[in-house]
Amino acid sequence: MIRCIQYRAGYKYQLVQTYIHKLPFPAPVVALDHEFLAISSDGYLMIKWGYAWDGPSGPTVDTPDSMRGALVHDAGYQLMRDGYLDRDIFKPLFDRLLVSLCAEDGMGPIRRWFWYQAVEDFAFSATQPRLNDVLTAP
Repeated sequence: MIRCIQYRAGYKYQLVQTYIHKLPFPAPVVALDHEFLAISSDGYLMIKWGYAWDGPSGPTVDTPDSMRGALVHDAGYQLMRDGYLDRDIFKPLFDRLLVSLCAEDGMGPIRRWFWYQAVEDFAFSATQPRLNDVLTAP
């Protein structure tokens, strides 16, 4: 009998229903189907129920006007980290989409500007391949 658990840290939220978003930019040439994420050839991003993400990153507060943007942005970045999307092409697209979704959801222009500057200037490393360490307890 195994008496310990293995898990990954770094996630605060988990979707309880699938979210589908029409991307405002051209889809990849080939449709993508990942365990929790998919992009159809006609440009729909599907974030499947059970997907876990960390919400808005950096020195910020998680507010309703930031959650949908953070979800879609994190999903796009994960697809880049996992090698499904070219980060040189898709990072700027997902960065602009983050700001657009936050605007749609009511975030003010000054906060959006700071967010855009932060992801544009400091988030490239978040698109590079990595995997959170597996932790064991007890």
